[in-house]
Amino acid sequence: MVARRVASSVAQKHVRFLTVVPAATARGLVAAVYRQVAEEFQIVVPPALLHSPSDDVLAAYWTLTREPLLPAGVVDRAVKEAVAATVSVANTCPYCADLHVAGLFELSDERDAEAIAADRPDEIADIRIRRFVQWARGAHRADGPPLPAEVSEVERAELVGVVVGFHYLSRVVNVFLANSLLPQGLGPRARRRLNQGLGRVLRPTLRGQHLAGRATRLLDAAPPTSDVSWASGSPRIADAMARSYRVFEVAGERSLDPAVRSLVVTRLDGWAGEDAGLSTRWCEELIEPLTAPQRAAARLALLTAFASYRVGPEVVEDFRRHHPADATLVDVAAWASFAAARRIGVRQSAHEEKNGGRPRRDNGAVVPRES
Repeated sequence: MVARRVASSVAQKHVRFLTVVPAATARGLVAAVYRQVAEEFQIVVPPALLHSPSDDVLAAYWTLTREPLLPAGVVDRAVKEAVAATVSVANTCPYCADLHVAGLFELSDERDAEAIAADRPDEIADIRIRRFVQWARGAHRADGPPLPAEVSEVERAELVGVVVGFHYLSRVVNVFLANSLLPQGLGPRARRRLNQGLGRVLRPTLRGQHLAGRATRLLDAAPPTSDVSWASGSPRIADAMARSYRVFEVAGERSLDPAVRSLVVTRLDGWAGEDAGLSTRWCEELIEPLTAPQRAAARLALLTAFASYRVGPEVVEDFRRHHPADATLVDVAAWASFAAARRIGVRQSAHEEKNGGRPRRDNGAVVPRES
């Protein structure tokens, strides 16, 4: 118990820009989510803490990321961890990449894990993992590769679910957490030893049993929407997505001006998955016609959606001058991250339509297309 309290205290210090709800004083929905997170990760992890000022968004984050990744499904956990790590690398999120690469030290080959961390997917020896990593690395792009043809509808729901969840999470983590989980400046041997040790620490989470649908029950039921058609092969994941999507939309409606939301959505409409680059001139040009409070919110939302690694103290401080509440800050960053991740899920459905749809499947098994 003492070790867990110390770990929880350290975890809280990873969060910046916010005053988190401590586990010891959490009540209601925050306490319910914390309880699930602690039971499955041994402590309340920093990504959960950073969402705590906005309780429904906390539950939505947990549902969005937990349900595709943790419960046993058709796709094995090593592949899902590889996909999560790859998306984190694609979004320049070393914190998430460190964690999921360490998980692969426990579940897979260490050299394959290091190839993912170094963004060298062609060097992965495991053919199955390599193919899914190559897909995940370009899943956000309009010209990205489709999933392998033999993937079943259930597998697609799980894999795209992980991609959507981690395109969301890596953006939020880039805004609110420290730059890296592991110490900076480590040599290859020291980094490998730390990854081996962290992998062993994560073993109960990586190899434990996780009840499907547990997080979903924290959120109210919501009707399915067309933009989660990629999850149709798994009613469980489709339900989790619908419920969490609805919460993120409500968060955007209560905390962002409609003009700001429209600006972000319009730019997403024209986004082909390209990196925004180091300059933020594009952002400043887009927000110039807005009022000062709108500009501050739009800058945070646009950078979070398209270049989350560029959100620094000055962006948050300007936002705080007009919108001081922690809950509003979480809502805006969460909505922007969700809007980008949601668009990537839609893009995956478009890839399937472009490639002529997929064969009909029964219970995850491929069935030949009817002539």
